Amino acid sequence: MSTHDNPYRAPAVDRPVSELSADAQASFLTRTYAHLTGAVLLFAGLEYLLMRSELGLRIAQGILSLPWLVIMGAFMLIGWLCTRTAHNVRSVPLQYAALIGYVVIQAVIFLPLLFICESRAPGVIRSAGVATLIGFTGLTAIVFFTGKDFSFLRGLMLFGGLLALGAIVLAAIFGTELGTWFSVAMIGFAGASVLYDTSAVLHHYPRDRHVGAALELFGSLALMFWYVLRLMSRR
Repeated sequence: MSTHDNPYRAPAVDRPVSELSADAQASFLTRTYAHLTGAVLLFAGLEYLLMRSELGLRIAQGILSLPWLVIMGAFMLIGWLCTRTAHNVRSVPLQYAALIGYVVIQAVIFLPLLFICESRAPGVIRSAGVATLIGFTGLTAIVFFTGKDFSFLRGLMLFGGLLALGAIVLAAIFGTELGTWFSVAMIGFAGASVLYDTSAVLHHYPRDRHVGAALELFGSLALMFWYVLRLMSRR
Protein backbone atom coordinates (compact mmCIF):
# COMPACT_ATOMS: atom_id res chain seq x y z
CA MET A 1 0.00 0.00 0.00
CA SER A 2 1.41 3.45 -0.85
CA THR A 3 1.75 6.27 1.63
CA HIS A 4 -1.11 8.13 -0.05
CA ASP A 5 -3.39 5.10 0.42
CA ASN A 6 -2.87 5.11 4.20
CA PRO A 7 -3.85 8.42 5.88
CA TYR A 8 -2.35 7.30 9.21
CA ARG A 9 1.14 6.80 7.86
CA ALA A 10 3.44 9.83 7.78
CA PRO A 11 4.80 10.90 4.39
CA ALA A 12 8.30 9.57 3.71
CA VAL A 13 9.76 13.06 3.95
CA ASP A 14 8.52 13.38 7.57
CA ARG A 15 9.30 9.87 8.75
CA PRO A 16 12.58 9.15 10.55
CA VAL A 17 15.24 8.19 8.05
CA SER A 18 15.79 4.93 9.96
CA GLU A 19 12.36 3.77 8.78
CA LEU A 20 13.21 4.29 5.12
CA SER A 21 15.16 2.16 2.69
CA ALA A 22 18.90 1.56 2.97
CA ASP A 23 19.47 3.74 -0.10
CA ALA A 24 17.49 6.60 1.44
CA GLN A 25 19.44 6.30 4.67
CA ALA A 26 22.76 6.28 2.83
CA SER A 27 21.74 9.33 0.79
CA PHE A 28 20.69 11.24 3.92
CA LEU A 29 23.91 10.46 5.77
CA THR A 30 26.04 11.36 2.76
CA ARG A 31 24.31 14.73 2.41
CA THR A 32 24.50 15.39 6.15
CA TYR A 33 28.23 14.74 6.45
CA ALA A 34 28.97 16.53 3.18
CA HIS A 35 27.28 19.63 4.63
CA LEU A 36 29.13 19.17 7.92
CA THR A 37 32.42 19.02 6.01
CA GLY A 38 31.45 22.17 4.14
CA ALA A 39 30.62 23.93 7.41
CA VAL A 40 33.99 22.96 8.91
CA LEU A 41 35.85 24.17 5.80
CA LEU A 42 33.90 27.43 5.83
CA PHE A 43 34.71 27.94 9.51
CA ALA A 44 38.41 27.21 8.95
CA GLY A 45 38.54 29.49 5.91
CA LEU A 46 36.86 32.37 7.73
CA GLU A 47 39.21 32.05 10.69
CA TYR A 48 42.25 31.90 8.41
CA LEU A 49 41.22 35.10 6.63
CA LEU A 50 40.10 36.98 9.74
CA MET A 51 43.22 36.16 11.73
CA ARG A 52 45.36 37.60 8.96
CA SER A 53 43.41 40.80 8.57
CA GLU A 54 43.02 44.06 10.45
CA LEU A 55 39.27 43.50 10.46
CA GLY A 56 39.65 40.24 12.38
CA LEU A 57 41.83 41.90 14.99
CA ARG A 58 39.34 44.74 15.43
CA ILE A 59 36.47 42.27 15.80
CA ALA A 60 38.40 40.32 18.44
CA GLN A 61 39.26 43.50 20.35
CA GLY A 62 35.64 44.63 20.15
CA ILE A 63 34.41 41.35 21.58
CA LEU A 64 36.93 41.47 24.42
CA SER A 65 35.78 44.98 25.31
CA LEU A 66 32.20 43.84 25.89
CA PRO A 67 30.82 42.09 28.99
CA TRP A 68 31.01 38.34 28.48
CA LEU A 69 27.38 37.86 29.49
CA VAL A 70 26.28 40.19 26.68
CA ILE A 71 28.37 38.25 24.17
CA MET A 72 27.14 34.89 25.41
CA GLY A 73 23.52 36.07 25.39
CA ALA A 74 23.77 37.34 21.82
CA PHE A 75 25.49 34.14 20.72
CA MET A 76 22.84 31.94 22.33
CA LEU A 77 20.00 33.96 20.79
CA ILE A 78 21.46 33.89 17.28
CA GLY A 79 22.36 30.21 17.64
CA TRP A 80 18.80 29.42 18.75
CA LEU A 81 17.33 31.31 15.79
CA CYS A 82 19.62 29.52 13.34
CA THR A 83 18.82 26.12 14.83
CA ARG A 84 15.06 26.74 14.83
CA THR A 85 15.19 27.90 11.23
CA ALA A 86 17.23 24.93 10.01
CA HIS A 87 14.91 22.48 11.76
CA ASN A 88 11.49 23.97 11.08
CA VAL A 89 11.31 25.86 7.78
CA ARG A 90 10.60 24.08 4.52
CA SER A 91 12.53 26.60 2.45
CA VAL A 92 15.89 25.09 1.50
CA PRO A 93 17.56 28.52 0.96
CA LEU A 94 16.54 29.54 4.49
CA GLN A 95 17.96 26.30 5.88
CA TYR A 96 21.26 27.03 4.16
CA ALA A 97 21.18 30.62 5.40
CA ALA A 98 20.72 29.32 8.94
CA LEU A 99 23.68 26.95 8.64
CA ILE A 100 25.94 29.61 7.13
CA GLY A 101 24.85 32.17 9.72
CA TYR A 102 25.59 29.72 12.51
CA VAL A 103 29.08 29.02 11.15
CA VAL A 104 29.77 32.75 10.82
CA ILE A 105 28.71 33.51 14.40
CA GLN A 106 30.85 30.62 15.65
CA ALA A 107 33.81 31.98 13.70
CA VAL A 108 33.31 35.42 15.25
CA ILE A 109 32.97 34.15 18.83
CA PHE A 110 36.12 32.03 18.42
CA LEU A 111 38.29 34.93 17.23
CA PRO A 112 39.50 36.29 20.61
CA LEU A 113 40.43 32.81 21.86
CA LEU A 114 42.28 32.02 18.63
CA PHE A 115 44.26 35.27 18.72
CA ILE A 116 45.22 34.69 22.36
CA CYS A 117 46.26 31.08 21.70
CA GLU A 118 48.26 32.03 18.62
CA SER A 119 50.20 34.69 20.54
CA ARG A 120 50.84 32.61 23.66
CA ALA A 121 51.25 29.09 22.27
CA PRO A 122 51.95 29.00 18.53
CA GLY A 123 50.90 25.71 16.97
CA VAL A 124 48.33 24.85 19.64
CA ILE A 125 45.41 25.68 17.33
CA ARG A 126 46.44 23.02 14.84
CA SER A 127 47.10 20.49 17.59
CA ALA A 128 43.72 21.17 19.19
CA GLY A 129 42.03 20.89 15.79
CA VAL A 130 43.61 17.51 15.10
CA ALA A 131 42.75 16.23 18.60
CA THR A 132 39.16 17.40 18.21
CA LEU A 133 38.73 15.72 14.82
CA ILE A 134 40.17 12.47 16.17
CA GLY A 135 37.80 12.54 19.15
CA PHE A 136 34.80 13.44 17.00
CA THR A 137 35.60 10.70 14.49
CA GLY A 138 36.02 8.11 17.23
CA LEU A 139 32.71 8.98 18.88
CA THR A 140 30.95 8.98 15.51
CA ALA A 141 32.38 5.53 14.77
CA ILE A 142 31.03 4.23 18.10
CA VAL A 143 27.49 5.24 17.12
CA PHE A 144 27.72 3.86 13.60
CA PHE A 145 29.36 0.56 14.49
CA THR A 146 27.15 -0.18 17.50
CA GLY A 147 23.95 1.24 16.02
CA LYS A 148 22.98 2.21 19.58
CA ASP A 149 20.36 4.88 20.18
CA PHE A 150 21.84 7.42 22.59
CA SER A 151 18.61 9.39 23.00
CA PHE A 152 18.69 8.44 26.71
CA LEU A 153 21.43 11.09 27.05
CA ARG A 154 18.89 13.88 26.50
CA GLY A 155 18.15 14.37 30.21
CA LEU A 156 21.85 14.34 31.06
CA MET A 157 22.54 16.87 28.30
CA LEU A 158 19.85 19.23 29.60
CA PHE A 159 21.01 18.95 33.21
CA GLY A 160 24.70 19.26 32.31
CA GLY A 161 24.02 22.20 30.02
CA LEU A 162 22.17 24.08 32.75
CA LEU A 163 24.97 23.42 35.24
CA ALA A 164 27.60 24.60 32.75
CA LEU A 165 25.60 27.71 31.90
CA GLY A 166 25.17 28.50 35.58
CA ALA A 167 28.90 28.11 36.20
CA ILE A 168 29.75 30.38 33.28
CA VAL A 169 27.28 33.05 34.39
CA LEU A 170 28.55 33.00 37.99
CA ALA A 171 32.16 33.15 36.80
CA ALA A 172 31.34 36.17 34.62
CA ILE A 173 29.49 37.95 37.44
CA PHE A 174 32.14 37.40 40.11
CA GLY A 175 35.15 37.64 37.81
CA THR A 176 36.46 34.18 38.63
CA GLU A 177 38.23 31.90 36.17
CA LEU A 178 36.91 28.47 35.29
CA GLY A 179 39.94 26.22 35.55
CA THR A 180 41.31 23.09 33.99
CA TRP A 181 38.74 20.73 35.47
CA PHE A 182 35.89 22.74 33.99
CA SER A 183 37.47 22.40 30.54
CA VAL A 184 37.88 18.66 31.07
CA ALA A 185 34.24 18.35 32.16
CA MET A 186 33.07 20.35 29.15
CA ILE A 187 35.07 18.17 26.78
CA GLY A 188 33.22 15.21 28.28
CA PHE A 189 29.94 17.08 27.84
CA ALA A 190 30.80 17.83 24.23
CA GLY A 191 31.63 14.16 23.68
CA ALA A 192 28.22 13.16 25.04
CA SER A 193 26.69 15.76 22.73
CA VAL A 194 28.44 14.19 19.74
CA LEU A 195 27.06 10.77 20.70
CA TYR A 196 23.56 12.16 21.18
CA ASP A 197 23.51 14.20 17.94
CA THR A 198 25.05 11.45 15.83
CA SER A 199 22.53 8.97 17.21
CA ALA A 200 19.70 11.39 16.41
CA VAL A 201 20.98 11.75 12.85
CA LEU A 202 21.13 7.98 12.48
CA HIS A 203 17.76 7.18 14.06
CA HIS A 204 15.40 10.13 14.29
CA TYR A 205 15.92 12.87 11.69
CA PRO A 206 13.51 13.20 8.75
CA ARG A 207 15.15 12.77 5.36
CA ASP A 208 14.71 16.45 4.39
CA ARG A 209 16.57 17.81 7.45
CA HIS A 210 20.16 17.06 6.49
CA VAL A 211 21.05 20.78 6.78
CA GLY A 212 19.69 20.95 10.34
CA ALA A 213 21.47 17.69 11.17
CA ALA A 214 24.76 19.12 9.89
CA LEU A 215 24.20 22.26 11.99
CA GLU A 216 23.72 20.22 15.17
CA LEU A 217 26.82 18.13 14.51
CA PHE A 218 28.85 21.24 13.76
CA GLY A 219 27.69 22.80 17.03
CA SER A 220 28.89 19.78 19.00
CA LEU A 221 32.18 19.74 17.10
CA ALA A 222 32.73 23.46 17.73
CA LEU A 223 31.97 23.03 21.44
CA MET A 224 34.53 20.24 21.69
CA PHE A 225 37.13 22.28 19.79
CA TRP A 226 36.60 25.30 22.06
CA TYR A 227 37.35 23.38 25.25
CA VAL A 228 40.12 21.23 23.80
CA LEU A 229 41.80 24.43 22.63
CA ARG A 230 41.20 26.09 25.98
CA LEU A 231 42.68 23.10 27.81
CA MET A 232 45.71 22.69 25.58
CA SER A 233 46.52 26.42 25.63
CA ARG A 234 46.78 26.30 29.44
CA ARG A 235 49.56 23.73 29.40
